[in-house]
Amino acid sequence: MTSCPGEELRSSFDEVFCALLPRLYRRAVLLAGAHAAEDAVHEAYLKLVGRPQRFLSHPEPYAYAFSTLMSVVRDGYRRSGRQVLVAEPKESGTDGWDGGLEERTAEIEAIRLLGRLTVRQAGVVILIDLDGYTIDQAAEALKLHRGTVSRSRARALDKLRRLLADNQS
Repeated sequence: MTSCPGEELRSSFDEVFCALLPRLYRRAVLLAGAHAAEDAVHEAYLKLVGRPQRFLSHPEPYAYAFSTLMSVVRDGYRRSGRQVLVAEPKESGTDGWDGGLEERTAEIEAIRLLGRLTVRQAGVVILIDLDGYTIDQAAEALKLHRGTVSRSRARALDKLRRLLADNQS
């Protein structure tokens, strides 16, 4: 029994995409919030599975999938016309091990701060500052000009600094 080329392509696609799933879910939470992350990743999968050869032939499948994920999240924001704010994290006043509360609080704060940025700004900050891409690599992955990526990141970091300064005072 032989398998057809389409099945092999689909199998390869699923294998590569599944390897990226944990990272994509974490980034989707940062972009869309925990309530919409799974749906966003699923929508990105549906967009990518239509043309698996493009995804598989891309030199950086993660960057290609992340770009698609950003597109899905941006479309979702445009459709909804509003954003749901994440609840303010509670202060943790314990010393030592806290069962992961401090880490979860930091994650919620990062989500809250990234949620105050535009989708493009948040995506650029995630790719460059969290995933370690260079500005040129991020520009190529997002199909944007290098200057656009650089300017988006600068504006995002300025806004994040202002938000953090406001929280300090």
